[in-house]
Amino acid sequence: MFDDSASVPPALQSGQSVLISGPPMTGKYEVLLRQLTSSADRLIVVSTDTPADQIRRDVADYADLPEEALGIVDCTSKASGKDVSDTDTVRYVSSPENLTQVGVQFTALCEQFQGDDVAVGLHSLSPLLMYWDVDRVYQFLRVFLDRVRSSSWCCAAVVGSTMHDEQVLHTLYDPFDAIIETRESDEGRQLRRRGRREAASEWTTF
Repeated sequence: MFDDSASVPPALQSGQSVLISGPPMTGKYEVLLRQLTSSADRLIVVSTDTPADQIRRDVADYADLPEEALGIVDCTSKASGKDVSDTDTVRYVSSPENLTQVGVQFTALCEQFQGDDVAVGLHSLSPLLMYWDVDRVYQFLRVFLDRVRSSSWCCAAVVGSTMHDEQVLHTLYDPFDAIIETRESDEGRQLRRRGRREAASEWTTF
């Protein structure tokens, strides 16, 4: 969990999007949760590699949200063989491979949360790239982010930087307003932020 006194990215504003990129075990997921919970009082998380019950427990480490304030699209529970059914706040997808179903379930939650101030999380893009080429994932991202922006919401997503080559990463960076990079250094976990028209910030420990 974050030390509240540590340097962390500022809350996202309406319509903004950021992609959190870094190697394994460098705090990408923690940065995502901190970014989301500092940006809005209601969240929608699309999870391609973590079940809904774990997402809910993890979010609770950062914010005390009522159950109805957290919507989750769970792409893993059915794929692992669990017998689960949709609820008001959790929508299940057969597998991260089924991007059409991900979009349908995400849209259902968007309609349910419409009119509220919402931060949207996508954790993570890397499992999608196990099933689809980068062009297909890019197309999905464009539609996904357009849906978020049309509601004047903000969005943070995650990708594993060492799992994909530079060309893939730069393609995925394109739809986002800014990138947050994470790394492990001698001083501990660090991050920096860079926008489309600005140089990267200094590395800071979190």
